[in-house]
Amino acid sequence: MERSTIVRVHEGLHARPATRFVKLAKGFESDVELVKDGKAVSAKSSVKLMLLAVKENQEVTVRANGADAIEAIEALIGYLENPKAGLDDEDTHAPANEAGKEAAPAPQSAPAASGEANGLRGVAASEGVAIGPAFAHFPPDIAGQGRMLQAEEIAGEIDRFRAAVVAVQARMDRALAQDSLSAGDRGIVAALRDIAADDSLTGEAEKAIKGGNDAVSATITAASTIAADFSAVDDHYLNARADDVHAVGRQICLVLLGQDDVSLENIPQGAILIADDIGAWDLARAPLKCIGGVVCGHGGATSHIAIIARSHGIPAVLGLGDKINALRTAQELALDGNSGQVIIDPDAATRADFAGRVEAAAKERAGLTAFKTVTPKLADGRTIEVAANIGSLEEIEAAQEAGAMGVGLFRTELLFMRHMHLPSEDMQAETYAALAKAFAPYPVIVRTLDIGGDKPIAGIEFPDEENPFLGWRGIRMCLDRPDIFKRQLRALLRAAVHGNIKVMLPMVSDISEVTRSRALVDECAAELKAEGVPHATFDLGVMIETPAAVLIAPALAREVAFFSIGTNDLTQYIMAADRLNPTVAKLNDVTNPAVMSAIELTARAGVAAGIMVGMCGEAAGRPDLIPAFLKMGLTELSMSPASIQRAKKTITAMAAGE
Repeated sequence: MERSTIVRVHEGLHARPATRFVKLAKGFESDVELVKDGKAVSAKSSVKLMLLAVKENQEVTVRANGADAIEAIEALIGYLENPKAGLDDEDTHAPANEAGKEAAPAPQSAPAASGEANGLRGVAASEGVAIGPAFAHFPPDIAGQGRMLQAEEIAGEIDRFRAAVVAVQARMDRALAQDSLSAGDRGIVAALRDIAADDSLTGEAEKAIKGGNDAVSATITAASTIAADFSAVDDHYLNARADDVHAVGRQICLVLLGQDDVSLENIPQGAILIADDIGAWDLARAPLKCIGGVVCGHGGATSHIAIIARSHGIPAVLGLGDKINALRTAQELALDGNSGQVIIDPDAATRADFAGRVEAAAKERAGLTAFKTVTPKLADGRTIEVAANIGSLEEIEAAQEAGAMGVGLFRTELLFMRHMHLPSEDMQAETYAALAKAFAPYPVIVRTLDIGGDKPIAGIEFPDEENPFLGWRGIRMCLDRPDIFKRQLRALLRAAVHGNIKVMLPMVSDISEVTRSRALVDECAAELKAEGVPHATFDLGVMIETPAAVLIAPALAREVAFFSIGTNDLTQYIMAADRLNPTVAKLNDVTNPAVMSAIELTARAGVAAGIMVGMCGEAAGRPDLIPAFLKMGLTELSMSPASIQRAKKTITAMAAGE
């Protein structure tokens, strides 16, 4: 069986999306291939998959052969057609960097280092400024034994190599099991582990061993060969994976040699880490809170070093090339991750300048951190709830650290999409209960299953539709499949015992959708009561994201406990402009008078009915729009955790101004 599709994964199948795609493929017994431009590779090999260089908006074919081929194709096509699949949780809700902004890839200020009168310039990979003592990290190069094996030695050398690979995988598994590893770093280590286990690397090395090379030489050769393949691909994300292959190869070699790599455990507080290259594996395990900045000869804005640095708010300048050697004897460094500038042993004036900039950035961070525990109120005494948008339990910690006053949007589709089969009632109840307990007594608003033909899941057969955004999705699909919907509603009723659960219905465009849903809720509650299963009631609300919902908002407000305005889809539908289509991107502007009028009409209807009106689109976190939304009557704003403290500051300043 085979099926073609257009890849919607953000930035294509680079490292972590490829890792997740492979993990999904390995969950099926069938042999699965991905085909692009006539070239087919195994969908169960992350290295081969990445080297296929599948980019966003390209056409591919998924081919499967086996007992569960239908299920495999449906699940994998669903992943490829999900625009947010490439935005892993940690990227979608990235921690704030030193300026309090979301951690996004920094622009490359220069493709390579160039000498400057006051220092060096490289790739600006993670914004922020730093000055501190230099900490040179130049582990010795690893070389093979350089001898040819005797025929009788080959089998033993292959066994030794395989044991080393297993040891590296086990070491990475232990790291993945540690609570101290952040969600973003965990994704990177998981991608490295996949490379270590991939047949492309191990097969290439074993081939070299069979040819008479010792295991260390074979590993170096195999890693270099595959890294060269990545470097040759016309894609900056995949070019950066060459460093990951070298890092994994080094770890295997160290095990073979019985050596430990040079440790970063003793890096002084605030030191600037200098290295020709540092593997993501080493950096993820380093005492990141001690590191003031990172300067490397290798790497770019899309390398895993840069991703880790950004997620932890560490300024970084990469890609210095051979110029990195000029820093080996430096005593002190100043670096600007915004421009890519590195200054060696700065003079007094430069030191004072950087110290002032560091202090100013720290004050801004501290100023925002002060709002973590603030409960923002307007001058009239109204409390504004600033909550988090999340999609999994792994994101709870980031939301709590930001000071979220509950959850304004919990996307349940990820719970369905990450499994090969529809999640059971028990599994769902356990997830929703954990969420409720984590934020009690704050409210947790759970959106019922919001999927359609653009992001199908295993276990639900979606029809082919010309425009799935206008098709069988959200509440429409759920009401047609009560076997699925009731399972979720029962789980939510059970979870409501453990905290302040609220439930909202997506894609509502008719009042009957609310009344039919409430009837199912009552039916589920009656069943649970008859079965003697503990449960509790919950408030039922709707997402306002269709023009129809806006126009019938006064009537809807009499039927529900709250509104939550989903500005992303509302803007798309009001403007009749696909938000995934770059050619009409300028029309997807929430500040367009038509969209702002729709928001105001909705708020007016909710306020008149005395129900809570909130917003869970990304616009909710925009400081320039928050005052307008609050004047309309909104009392709840839900956003990415990275925006929460800034939003609280904006509301507090607005109240002070009033």
